[in-house]
Amino acid sequence: MLTIARDQLNRLVRWIPTWCLYVLGALPAPWLFYLGVTGGLGVDPVKAIEHRYGELALQFLIASLSITPLRRYLGLNLMKFRRAIGLLCFFYVCCHLLVWLVLDVQILSQIVTDILKRPFVTIGMGSFLLLLPLAVTSNTASIRKLGSRWRKLHRLVYPAAVLGGVHYVWLAKGFQIEPLAYLCGIAVLLLLRMPLVDLVKRRLSPAQTL
Repeated sequence: MLTIARDQLNRLVRWIPTWCLYVLGALPAPWLFYLGVTGGLGVDPVKAIEHRYGELALQFLIASLSITPLRRYLGLNLMKFRRAIGLLCFFYVCCHLLVWLVLDVQILSQIVTDILKRPFVTIGMGSFLLLLPLAVTSNTASIRKLGSRWRKLHRLVYPAAVLGGVHYVWLAKGFQIEPLAYLCGIAVLLLLRMPLVDLVKRRLSPAQTL
């Protein structure tokens, strides 16, 4: 039954155009901004928008990290959406950063001071800088030009994800479950990519035990 359901899902995925994901994934950005302008996000709409954009960026980042484990362990092939999910992640990172720069801090000298002296801001900026070359090279021309180096470059997503998760945990005031859950999710997804996990999986597979 699981195999049949998986095959049906894979067939469905092949019929869904990638542009649908771009459209649906980007819709929350203007909607959240509209809510902020019209008073639908509470007494501090700037902080609310900033927080929500950052959270969406982390969610898309976790989704992009999930694609390979889903294919490897469950046979669910979502590879056609990986570029779209990665670019949506970067889109929300940029939205998060722009709200912080333009609507929150605003003063250039204070922005520089925050980056240099506030660790959670430094870590967040580090994550953005690691994601920047990945977004720039997420096109067919760059893949062809870089060749095997493209995969090595895109491994920067791993430290970027860790920094993003730590940024969220550090930003949260006091002990909060949600930021820790995001960081733990990132850690689990990275562990699933380690060779040791593959070795255990192969040894436990029926083909190896017969």
